[in-house]
Amino acid sequence: MNKIISIISAAVCTASLAAATFSSSAAENEKVYGTMEIPYADFYKAEIESTYEVDAVSSATEKKWKMNGEGEYVEGTYNDGNGTILGVRYPVEVSSEDVAALSEKYGFTPLDSKPAAYKEVSLSGGALSVSKLVDTNGEQTVDGSATVSTNSYYGDYQIKVTGYPENTVLYGVIVNTKEDDHYAMRHLENIWRNGSYAWSAGIKTIEYHGNHVSYEDYESSKGKTVTSVTFITLDGYTTVNVGEQYLPIRFAGEVKAEDAAAGTGKTSLSITGFPEDYKKVITADEGLTATETEVSYTNAKPGAYNVNVEDESGKYAPMTAQFVLSTNDVPVKYADGKLTTADGFTDEDKANFLNNLSTVDINGTSYRATGKNGIKLFSEDDSVNFDTAVKEEKVFTSEGTYNITLNSTGYNNPYSFEAKNEAQNTTTTTVKVTTKAKTTTKTSNSPKTGAKSMALPVTVLAFAGAAAFVLRKKNDQ
Repeated sequence: MNKIISIISAAVCTASLAAATFSSSAAENEKVYGTMEIPYADFYKAEIESTYEVDAVSSATEKKWKMNGEGEYVEGTYNDGNGTILGVRYPVEVSSEDVAALSEKYGFTPLDSKPAAYKEVSLSGGALSVSKLVDTNGEQTVDGSATVSTNSYYGDYQIKVTGYPENTVLYGVIVNTKEDDHYAMRHLENIWRNGSYAWSAGIKTIEYHGNHVSYEDYESSKGKTVTSVTFITLDGYTTVNVGEQYLPIRFAGEVKAEDAAAGTGKTSLSITGFPEDYKKVITADEGLTATETEVSYTNAKPGAYNVNVEDESGKYAPMTAQFVLSTNDVPVKYADGKLTTADGFTDEDKANFLNNLSTVDINGTSYRATGKNGIKLFSEDDSVNFDTAVKEEKVFTSEGTYNITLNSTGYNNPYSFEAKNEAQNTTTTTVKVTTKAKTTTKTSNSPKTGAKSMALPVTVLAFAGAAAFVLRKKNDQ
């Protein structure tokens, strides 16, 4: 009995000592480190010197807003559970007096050491104040490069940067201009993968998936010159110098060419809404000739074509019109298990049909025939590849006859045929796989630490309390 009392007394003494240590530490140093959910507006406010308030962003792509896992472009963010990304979860330095309030409202979670980069956060009358990033390692500056496109699926401008910090989480991206403007990028609507960042300046306000995108805070970017892009990671700042990348002025003009028949002929072209000082240089795809009012062509094969209008001075953005030259011909046929050239047509006609293949319908299910996830229906010998897969899922899942329809751009009539998947070798083979242990490197969402600080003693208190509880329960038995 005395032994149990002695152990409990020791645990209580340990807890008391820890509490005394915590009180002493708080008195000497009231700063506590942790991570918390910081709204975009507060996260960027000091970074862009209150140029504008950065709003939360509704998802531009269905379901991707919640893919907050390793390697995703929304890693490090937090959302409202209903499609809106509100901001980022980032390391902070706070007063011990504010911990309770920040924990309740902003999900403050303590760290056991001082992070390499953090933001100083304080509360005053319930109002949140967030500082510019404190980078204990010092800002890193590197030389890179960038290309600017005014023809983006996701807005008016898209910049692709090389030299940006890879294999790490991007909590913030700021595009900086020679005119001393700073534009804050938000995840999913502006921040994408592989160093590409896009935004609307008020001309293209509906992106590829049909969602409306914010533009008010980026309207002034038209005609500016980007000189660097700043990235915020757990290591701090990395600014990539990209030279001078001009953002040609976007405007609400239109270039439109009418669809027409393939072969030899012409189609109308209209160019409207252009600034008076736009010095037009009009070009078209090879084999086509374009003026301000029409496009003419000779022996043009079916397919999609482009007309481009550029400003000779480079002040304004170029514009493009796409149109289709079409035919009722079907230059292919399926015979003896292979897709061949139809009678009266050439192998070149067949190749053009396949090069313009847009979708393939198999037993009522439509598959894209373009892009990295497009179906690869035919083998090199032009037979149907019954082992083909789309996104790692087999298309032909059983034996039997399949109804297949080929839809090709520029060909008004789809081509349909039946193909039979013959009995496959059903011999079962058991393969034993032995996996050797190996070391892998993963992207981490945990803050890297700089100078060490004392771990919060709350854990010690909890341990002491738990020990006393277990011993007391044993004594009760």
